[in-house]
Amino acid sequence: MVAVLPLRLTGASLRRRGKRLVGPVDLEIGAEGVTAVIGPNGSGKTSLLRMMHGLQRPAAGRVDWSLPEGVARTRQAYVFQQPIALRRTVLANLAFPLRLRGLSRAEIRLRAEAQAARFDLTDKLAQSAPSLSGGEMQRLALARALITEPEILFADEPCAALDGRAMREIETRLIEASAQTRLIIATHDMGQARRIASDVIFLLHGRVHETGPAQTFFDSPGTPEARAFLKGDIVE
Repeated sequence: MVAVLPLRLTGASLRRRGKRLVGPVDLEIGAEGVTAVIGPNGSGKTSLLRMMHGLQRPAAGRVDWSLPEGVARTRQAYVFQQPIALRRTVLANLAFPLRLRGLSRAEIRLRAEAQAARFDLTDKLAQSAPSLSGGEMQRLALARALITEPEILFADEPCAALDGRAMREIETRLIEASAQTRLIIATHDMGQARRIASDVIFLLHGRVHETGPAQTFFDSPGTPEARAFLKGDIVE
């Protein structure tokens, strides 16, 4: 089977109402690793993820997969900052992506129950998804995104507003998933980026200001702006 990656962005930019949100961006996303997209508030982290995933089309430039876009869309997933769930049971939420792929009812049940066990949701299968706690809802969103075994997962602030225990649980699941799924994660939490990222994209004013291996970036950032950001200073 031909791989969906690498993903290449060439002069890609995103605009809304005439305002540039991100770009132009030139990037190549390889087949392995966990990429943390970081930068000050308003730097374009979410916009970059949405443009790469295809939720928003670039106003200029190109976003190219190794396969036709329609095929590539079936082999990726996206987790929003505010988890979205069907107003149905946890089981129905896990089953939904599998139903779209035409699996048998028996296979869907088997895979949904196995995924619930991986994400500590077995005792919640019959519960209405909107009634879950914040941490449980985020685990459900991640479990549902990964149940189809996508080649790449985009996650926008997957631990926003979670307490330490819930954050640890989500990070553990992300690290486990990275063994077979390429992860692109937008985060404002530098501790989280240090813990799980293999490489970093540092955005500033909608542009890729610096990129490279995570350890190199955090140990010796290459620009004054990156150094100031990591110190917690305001970067303008």
